[in-house]
Amino acid sequence: MNPRIQATMASNHGLITRQQAILCGLDADTIYRYLRSGRWRVIRRGVYAERAYVESITLPTDRQRLRDRAACAAITVPFVRSHDTTALELDMGILLPRKPQTHVTRHPVVGAHNKWGVKHHLAPYLDSQLTEANGFEVLGPARTAVDIAREHGRPYGVVAMDSARQMGASVSELHEVLENMQHWPNRRQVQAAIELSDAGAESVGESLTRDVLEEMGLTGIETQFEITDGVRTARFDLRVGRHVFEFDGRGKYLPAADGGLALRSVDDILADEKTRQDWAHGFHLGMSRVEWTDLFGRNRIYLKDRLDREYRTTCRAFGTDISDLKRFRVRRSQAA
Repeated sequence: MNPRIQATMASNHGLITRQQAILCGLDADTIYRYLRSGRWRVIRRGVYAERAYVESITLPTDRQRLRDRAACAAITVPFVRSHDTTALELDMGILLPRKPQTHVTRHPVVGAHNKWGVKHHLAPYLDSQLTEANGFEVLGPARTAVDIAREHGRPYGVVAMDSARQMGASVSELHEVLENMQHWPNRRQVQAAIELSDAGAESVGESLTRDVLEEMGLTGIETQFEITDGVRTARFDLRVGRHVFEFDGRGKYLPAADGGLALRSVDDILADEKTRQDWAHGFHLGMSRVEWTDLFGRNRIYLKDRLDREYRTTCRAFGTDISDLKRFRVRRSQAA
């Protein structure tokens, strides 16, 4: 391939526009031939990528990031990436809506409109809210979390707030962003998301599991509950009373070569989890495990029934007081 084409794609995250291809020396017939042969794929009208690169992208968030980048490459007016589009560039953990869109914000006009799958938010922003990610100008984590909460409501906003706080955004910073939106729509959704957020959530699945516990009416939910006996140390995603809740993300079982986190066989991982659960039971702690598919649709109803049953069983067997575990606890500093 023309080395200028390769250089352009490399500098644009695997993408090239029709205009860039022509400036690199390709004519319309050659571009058409690449597309007809399948060598290139159309990501968006007038924006292309090599087939092998497109086929290597398997995660929904990564595919949406590619679509966002292609859509932004075609925008001809000044803008910054925002909302879900910014979150993906910042590697914030977010829950994508069923029909995701590309989001950009344009300043200083006010309003919003959709055009060709891109939502243009015509809204002001402060220079202090801008940052850079992957070579793009984007709005920062706090502003992004607030925007997502206003745009999508719960649970999307809570997940985004958790992620922003994990990245270092403080509650006061989130409130400060909201304070500059005095007459903007859906402010109450943002306030509720801030109040429900927790800096201890380390994944989207953990945030959504905590959201289920909130729906069940459970209180005193603690994130990242950690204990040690001096030999073994274990940290659990969520705790209420003497019952812990663990979210089992698919990534822990996938080999690293396939984009997962597993460095051992699935059998070894499952055996270790069984030993860990038995060890926790030795402290008179009950445990529930949650998977991704449990969190949505009708499965969510069944999940709440199961978790309530398991939690109540633990309460009947061991009570709710954990003062006897004080000497085993590992204390961690809490984010603001």
